[in-house]
Amino acid sequence: MKGAASKKTRTSRSIAIFGGTFDPIHSGHLAVAEAAERLFYLDATYFVPSSRPPHKKRVELAAFSHRYAMVALAAAGHSTFIPSLAEAPPESGVAEAFYSIDTVRRFRREYPRDRIYFILGADSFLEITIWKSFEALLDSCDFIIASRPGFRLDTVREVLPSRMLGGKPACEPDAIALRKSTVHLLTAVSSEVSSTEIRRRRKSGASIHALVPEGVEDYILKQALYR
Repeated sequence: MKGAASKKTRTSRSIAIFGGTFDPIHSGHLAVAEAAERLFYLDATYFVPSSRPPHKKRVELAAFSHRYAMVALAAAGHSTFIPSLAEAPPESGVAEAFYSIDTVRRFRREYPRDRIYFILGADSFLEITIWKSFEALLDSCDFIIASRPGFRLDTVREVLPSRMLGGKPACEPDAIALRKSTVHLLTAVSSEVSSTEIRRRRKSGASIHALVPEGVEDYILKQALYR
């Protein structure tokens, strides 16, 4: 798989939005971001912790301040990784639902010249058709799907309405051309690490060493999170 353009020939940046609860951010997230950066020549990856994901209304999350702090710590060692407050709760402190289409539109307004990618996991992408304004979202930017072992590109094609398919043929074997954008399957990395497993291990008193960046592990221990 190759990125769309060489850094030397681009006149604008290529950036990625990497959203999620990041409860907590872990080594698997960073491995995906690093692989995407290499393959798509990304100039910046914005990690966007969600205040309250619409599809996880009943799930209790660590406070946004904790999750943002951990994202900032994880990004500290990477000059192109940027923690974002795009979905931070308002000053009232009451968490509100943010929708991906609104976040992408915000980035479009702030960075109108940049090419925007949206990074998400394969399981999340398979639910894309129930997301708010999903067709407008698919039209608005390219997607990088972090696949899991055994995941096939045909599985992605099957969930997409036929009216969304089209445009120029994909120039990569692991890509699907949509009418205004492209879906790329990121097969260069796979990780068994999950935020759920990290929280489970913390609750049972097991070590989380190497599952999260060192700074994040130190923060979790000092703040007594997930106990």
